Amino acid sequence: MTDLAEMTAAELLEGYAAREFTPVDAAEAALDRIEARDAELNAFVLVDRDAALDAAAASAARWAAGETLGPGDGVPTSIKDIFATTGWPTLRGTQLIDESGPWDYDAPCVARLKETGAVLLGKTATPEFAWKGTTDCLRSGATSNPWDPRTTSGGSSGGSAAAVGAGMGPWSVGTDGGGSVRIPASFTGTVAIKPTYGTVPMFPSSPFGTLAHAGPMTRTVTDTALLLDIISGFDSRDWSALPTPQTTFTAGLDDGISGLRIAYSPTLGYGENDPEVERLVAEAVGLLEEAGAIVEQVDPGFDDPVEAFHVLWFTGAAKVLEVYGPDALGEIDPGLRAGIEEYAGATAGDYLDATAVRMAMGVRMGAFHETYDLLVTPTMPITAFDCTRQAPEGWRSELWTSWTPYTYPFNMTQQPAVSVPCGVTASGEGGGLPVGLQFVAARTQDRLALRAARAYEVASGEKFTRPATAVQRASR
Repeated sequence: MTDLAEMTAAELLEGYAAREFTPVDAAEAALDRIEARDAELNAFVLVDRDAALDAAAASAARWAAGETLGPGDGVPTSIKDIFATTGWPTLRGTQLIDESGPWDYDAPCVARLKETGAVLLGKTATPEFAWKGTTDCLRSGATSNPWDPRTTSGGSSGGSAAAVGAGMGPWSVGTDGGGSVRIPASFTGTVAIKPTYGTVPMFPSSPFGTLAHAGPMTRTVTDTALLLDIISGFDSRDWSALPTPQTTFTAGLDDGISGLRIAYSPTLGYGENDPEVERLVAEAVGLLEEAGAIVEQVDPGFDDPVEAFHVLWFTGAAKVLEVYGPDALGEIDPGLRAGIEEYAGATAGDYLDATAVRMAMGVRMGAFHETYDLLVTPTMPITAFDCTRQAPEGWRSELWTSWTPYTYPFNMTQQPAVSVPCGVTASGEGGGLPVGLQFVAARTQDRLALRAARAYEVASGEKFTRPATAVQRASR
């Protein structure tokens, strides 16, 4: 039998339907992969083998009876340890939260996964309160990259990306407040979407406010669309939730990109890329042209909004800590503490000025998409670096936003953005690591971003490397 840990969710569902194997087989394969790899990668902070196998057995019975609950029934699934989950601690990567609970409700995405019959394996690692672009915290340590465990998986959804990339379940759900599903997708050769804000409801609301999105993390664009279908939809607990979509995200996924107007911006006008990243992204854009897209190299026309982002981000982080009392600041990640302290003097006027920056960006991008259907950029200007560091060695700043210039702008504008793998750097010292390609669409045009990502996936063939295959190569 094919190793089920190598299969996508779509392939597993086809196999269940054909009675080639059962959800119990798939759950055991995912759990065995966790047992084999997670001591090295540290992707999970909680694994509940008994609960997963019980859920898988119940799913197998439904498949046998022809009474499945939905499109995720029986799929081994992990959840970032930011989302509330009944019966499991939600510790958010911090030592400030008491593990004893109570843990008596599910976040909207968790509830949807349970409703569709997904097999929940456990919860994945996050930095403290999901605040940065690497995944390490005082509570549970650092999470490594399946391609090279000496390197970081990125963050803040790095545990989910490492789990998916190593075959420890075909999909996961992460959060993205400044790049947190796309950064690790780029570093681990996986796929992720930050949907239009409000598409996936969140409860409790993120302290980072309307910057924070939730989204699927998978190995293929098809799986990403399937998972987004499951976890999207209105939930009254989220005041900003969008209405339930009337069309699936898989609809039109294979319609191609012939005639689409694509703006290619290598740097957004202010970034700087590793030469290998620039080369691979440029080659990927060439494939988009060959697939029929009309591509023009052009920048969207805004300056780096990092200072406005910092005001919004670190004032939100300060609000997180208020509930934990006056001594909390001394017990958290030193980098988080430094950011909070730096922006402690931010005024209401500063916050409104930062909000005005994001509003102007939204207007600019709205006008931009009158001319261009999509914007394409590198997801990251670099590849994964040493997992013991907060930035590449010799980098100009330790702060994560200094090396993620292409992700956080689109949290400010709330647009959908998809990251897909577009090749692997040349092998050798520091090489042999994935590079990500980012598709950005106008607000609510998530299907268009996914459709373009799927067209690239089809056109790129072997360059769209399955990370589980990389894990097998690395372990030989």
